[in-house]
Parts: sequence; structure tokens; C-alpha cells
Amino acid sequence: MNINYNNKKFRPVENSANAETSESTVFIYEQNGNILSSSYSGGQIVKGHLIGMVDDNGNIDMRYHQINTKGELMTGKCQSIPEVLSNGKIRLHETWQWTSGDKSKGNSILEEM
Repeated sequence: MNINYNNKKFRPVENSANAETSESTVFIYEQNGNILSSSYSGGQIVKGHLIGMVDDNGNIDMRYHQINTKGELMTGKCQSIPEVLSNGKIRLHETWQWTSGDKSKGNSILEEM
């Protein structure tokens, strides 16, 4: 499955309670080769960035950092597994963990807008 995320926008549709992202958060992905990056903001996120690597199956191994509306700098790591929907849009099944704060884990689902 050859997936290119360049210029795609994603929004969370499901989240663990300990997540800071919400349906108001928009991720704008850029991909060059197997390197993925994104800027994101919205909801509790004032500004965030992620960087990651995409494998041959479209899976993403990423790290992220963001500043929330409380003025805290938060960091984490995330693994995303893509699913291509019947309409051709991409759904990302994410497993993540904070590397700051309480270091708790969570799950999110993002869908291409």
C-alpha cells in the first residue's frame, strides 16, 4: 500500500480522555520521501509540530511537541496505522504516549478532511 500524505489535512474523530487534541485540531501533513512533518493547532493546542518516518505500508513512526492553552510544552511519541476508506480518504489508527507530564498512553483516530 503506497500512501503519500503530502498536503493532506487530518482531524481527530475519536480520542482517549488524556489527549489534548480534539475535533477542533487540524493537522496539515507534508511528506518528502519517507519523511513526514506536520504543523497543527486548534482546540487546546495553541501550536504543535510532529516529525516522523513513513514505511512502505504507510505506517508512521512519529514524535510530537505542542504548546497547550495552559502554556505547557508537551511532548510525545505516536505510531499510526493507515486504513483507506471506501471513499478513498485515509483514516489513521494511532497509539501514542506522552513523554512529558504523566507519561500516560492513549489512542486516537484521525480522518482525512
